[in-house]
Amino acid sequence: MKEKYLFTSESVTEGHPDKVCDQISDSILDAIIKNDPSCRVACETLVTTGLAVVAGEITTSCYVDIPKIVRNTIKEIGYTDAKYGFDYLTCGVLTSIQEQSPDIAMGVDVGGAGDQGMMFGYATSETKELMPMPIILAHGLTKRLSRVRKENILKYLRPDGKSQVTVEYVNGKPLRVEAVIVSAHHDKKVDMTTMAGDIRKYVINEVIPAEFLDKNTKIFINPTGRFEVGGPQGDSGVTGRKIIVDTYGGVGSHGGGAFSGKDPSKVDRSASYMARYVAKNIVASGIAEKCEIQIAYAIGIAEPVSVMVNTFGTGKISEDKIGKAIREVFNLTPAGIIEHLKLRRPIFKKTAAYGHFGRIEEGFTWEETGKAVEFKKKAK
Repeated sequence: MKEKYLFTSESVTEGHPDKVCDQISDSILDAIIKNDPSCRVACETLVTTGLAVVAGEITTSCYVDIPKIVRNTIKEIGYTDAKYGFDYLTCGVLTSIQEQSPDIAMGVDVGGAGDQGMMFGYATSETKELMPMPIILAHGLTKRLSRVRKENILKYLRPDGKSQVTVEYVNGKPLRVEAVIVSAHHDKKVDMTTMAGDIRKYVINEVIPAEFLDKNTKIFINPTGRFEVGGPQGDSGVTGRKIIVDTYGGVGSHGGGAFSGKDPSKVDRSASYMARYVAKNIVASGIAEKCEIQIAYAIGIAEPVSVMVNTFGTGKISEDKIGKAIREVFNLTPAGIIEHLKLRRPIFKKTAAYGHFGRIEEGFTWEETGKAVEFKKKAK
């Protein structure tokens, strides 16, 4: 008997209020880490109508103009006109920054983890990116939505937007797309029938493979009817509020920690990247079709307190053997992760929209599979 189920993931554009905050926080991190690779940054942002607030703990030897970074980031996203209810020229910018606690620094300075916690990484062979299909398609839609806006293909679009994709699985394999939702921020003049046709033609049909669409696929474009009030005017945004969008779209587990605005000494970020790197290399090696890794740390301690492996019954060798091989092949200390993945560089802003994983782009070192052959040999 065939096992059927539906799984849904969502994505948001770079103009979504929460993503505006993630990009501001990571732009500040990039500006600091470019001049001070050993900096300590934990930067949070909040945006609402006409206002951006930056707060957190930053310890650095360099100076950066935070208000200028905030405004430039908002401008690059596309909030360039006061009629959007939020724009880079007229919004207020407030900052409240202090140094990192010396109690935390005492443990981190000697190579320990910046906090306790558990981090997860996941990979699956169902797409070329070794990611779950629903989140790959959802990100594809929001990236395309932003592209047709920025290239003036659809001139009536504004920066905010969301997507959602439901995939039907049969025996664990993606078979077809059950439903697609696109919500696009737009100006007051556009006719909704025209917009629905445009979004179908220039966004959905460009992203969703034709073989996954059929007569039963449900398409929803701006389901409420209109989406004129958007961005920070329509909803306040906060850094770190889209952690499932950032990771695997709800597939697998999540430790709960956000990424954006945190320097790589924070294992919430660096160990999550490493867990993805490990899981992806295991799947790329052919040892398993699916793999989830959990790594847990104690604050101030370098070596993880535990490493867990789950191959969901797809492993060709025991999970115990895989776990032992992980310890031998991969350096899981914070210092080892930072060095191997080259994380003390200004690479973080581009991670802050459209997902941290499944990105085959320069700088995403945790997406490389150069350890797959070595791991396969070691795991035998």
